Amino acid sequence: MRMTLHTDYALRMLIYLAAKQGAPCTVSDVAETYGLSRNHLLKVARRLGQLDAVKTLRGRAGGIALARAPEEIGLGTIIRGMEESLALVECMGTGESACVLTPACRLKGVVKEALDAYLAVFDRYSLADLVANRQTLAGLLGLGAEAPMAITSG
Repeated sequence: MRMTLHTDYALRMLIYLAAKQGAPCTVSDVAETYGLSRNHLLKVARRLGQLDAVKTLRGRAGGIALARAPEEIGLGTIIRGMEESLALVECMGTGESACVLTPACRLKGVVKEALDAYLAVFDRYSLADLVANRQTLAGLLGLGAEAPMAITSG
């Protein structure tokens, strides 16, 4: 299975925000750091907001920040929420399958089992696991030694 760029960018955005330890930033900051399209990342941030992983902050010190603690943001949930479709083969989709084998084919069951196993691995991890090496990540992201701020649910 291959993740869409949308999901890849979402995970990178979350890592960036977690490395900042709650300090807000702008989508432009994230785009510049990774060399990605700001417009594309705006869509990613909007979807992450709908998944309650990111919050937007208005005003002079506004921007985006994590909506919850990294320990509370499960990777499996993010991947399921960001991917438009997890139908790996046509017959797993919501539309009608054009495949003549559909009535007797067992491939769908095998593919579903493989997808479930794939997602089960992500379900075992949270964003906190991805940023356990926060200082190294902060250095690579050019964040320096910023003072940590509390991340609160809200």
